[in-house]
Amino acid sequence: MSESSKKWYVLRTAGGKERKAKEYLEKEIERCGLQSLVNQVLVPTEVVYKIKDGKRVASERLLYSGYVFIEAELSPELQYIIRNEVPNMSGFLTEKTGTGNSQERVAVPLRDSEVRTLLKLQDDAAQEEGQTVVDYVVGEAVKIIDGPFNGFDGTIEDIIEDRSKLKVTVMIFGRKTLLELSFTQVTKE
Repeated sequence: MSESSKKWYVLRTAGGKERKAKEYLEKEIERCGLQSLVNQVLVPTEVVYKIKDGKRVASERLLYSGYVFIEAELSPELQYIIRNEVPNMSGFLTEKTGTGNSQERVAVPLRDSEVRTLLKLQDDAAQEEGQTVVDYVVGEAVKIIDGPFNGFDGTIEDIIEDRSKLKVTVMIFGRKTLLELSFTQVTKE
């Protein structure tokens, strides 16, 4: 089985069950001794950060919800396993071939350009520090929980997402003062 005969295919899964379907598929491939047919099974993800209680919390987000990708040489046995033996997996992305009553659905491999895009997205996501998801809104009341103004209350005036900063107006000695604070220095009131 040469490397050149292995192609990338798209597998459809139930939403939210991509990782479980991947685990089951890998176990079935190993159980049936088909590892030589499969290079890798991939669920592309990226790391995102959310601010919860003033702390930056990392989580993974799927790049393609409802899909798992496999680089493999398709044999009838492997196709049977994918279509019938793996929970939460409904089979391949397919197209109809043939004419009239003799039409059949066959798995369609990804084009080389699509594979390069997919792998580049996954590599970029793995190398990036991650994206911070901001759930703050301009005009929202916040409490400062870190730094020299710890304990002060303020109002968000501006959100600078690319720098993970907020501009917050705080009353200091009876005067409004604009502070630039990081996402982790404040929490919602």
